[in-house]
Amino acid sequence: MAALRTLVVGTLRDGAGLPLPATTATGHPVPADPSDDGPAAVPDPQVIADRRDGLVVRFGGLVVKVHDPSTDPLLLAARLRLAALPGARDVLVPPVPVAAAALAEFTARTGRVASVWPAGVPLSAEELDEAPWEQGAVLLARLHAVPLPRGAVGGSAGHGPPHPPVGAPARVRRSIERLRGSAPCRPETALVTEAYETLPRWAVGEAPAPDGGRPALTHGDWHLGQLLRLGGRWRLIDVDDLGVGDPVWDLARPAAWFAVGVLGPDVWRRFLHSYVSAGGTALPSGADPWARLDVPARAMTVQTAAVAVAHATELDEPLDDVALAFLDGCRRITRDNGRSGSGER
Repeated sequence: MAALRTLVVGTLRDGAGLPLPATTATGHPVPADPSDDGPAAVPDPQVIADRRDGLVVRFGGLVVKVHDPSTDPLLLAARLRLAALPGARDVLVPPVPVAAAALAEFTARTGRVASVWPAGVPLSAEELDEAPWEQGAVLLARLHAVPLPRGAVGGSAGHGPPHPPVGAPARVRRSIERLRGSAPCRPETALVTEAYETLPRWAVGEAPAPDGGRPALTHGDWHLGQLLRLGGRWRLIDVDDLGVGDPVWDLARPAAWFAVGVLGPDVWRRFLHSYVSAGGTALPSGADPWARLDVPARAMTVQTAAVAVAHATELDEPLDDVALAFLDGCRRITRDNGRSGSGER
């Protein structure tokens, strides 16, 4: 990744591709960088995140996200169009439009596709004790209510261009592929894989989802790290899995955290109450939420355990208490499936 960092930073510093626009896709001004000396100042690119699935670089009042090498450019473009919908402007951080030729030049020089965003202030480690769970729940409820243009999901027949499907189920499958590639011989890999095999195929993106309610604009990878302050308000970031599908997937990760004991029951109740009170459509009114949450939460338990074991193996680090909690959750998934026989794939 060091070579990619050097290449991307050098490309931005040279001014090749990705010029600095003045407004976002929704017409909002791009926020100024308070460290700039004035209009003539040339910002110095700063790497603010360097992860397996992408590189994030601050460039003045903008952030450039360099996506995973497996990213489909056409699918990313479709997700960016969803993020720029008028109804989402106060929910999602809007993308900054960049000319196709500039993006193509950047890709030609770096070998990666990129997207450009206004810079904001992420949730800090010091704020985690008072994390904005309720605000996140309200944003999700509002996201799930965004009106969608007429279109098909996943390329089926319909009016208008197809909407991309929400990426959460496919992300579960990819986590297992990563685990098998990084840690094929670890006993934890067998444990997580066994739990994975109990999941129905629709929960891992290998079959159409059952009819669970009205499809909605869905984030697909929501957690507290997807909150950003922009213009004094919390917004959602990261569109890599944004799409149209079952909105219950956006509640599945907190549900999994609660189920394995990582998220306290009071915080979980407040999160759910805030979501339902804000008009969230993922859960049936007055009914047991776990009738809808159970399978997606199990899938998120498997995904989180798989990523934790793969990450620890790749860095030659021990598993922490959170990883062990999710591994125990996988153990219970397999045990409960054996008792019920409900793991049809």
